[in-house]
Amino acid sequence: MQIQSAYSSGLQGLQSAQSGLTQATIDVAKPTPTQSSTQTEPSKEVAQTDKTSALLSANESLRQGEASAKVIETDSETIGSIIDIKV
Repeated sequence: MQIQSAYSSGLQGLQSAQSGLTQATIDVAKPTPTQSSTQTEPSKEVAQTDKTSALLSANESLRQGEASAKVIETDSETIGSIIDIKV
């Protein structure tokens, strides 16, 4: 069983956060369907719910990116401490 380093995990988390944020911004930017005479009110609510979900997903990706950056920062500080102790 291979265990990833903290740096690799943090980097993978940052890449995942970036991908999630990209998808969320695409979903937010999608135009909502224009309301026509055949369209009913519930479909308008669905479009608003989709936008809300996309914004929540963007916020989630932001938090994931912040956490991943903290993992990388902590890894860097730990490696620096180990080098200082060994030298």
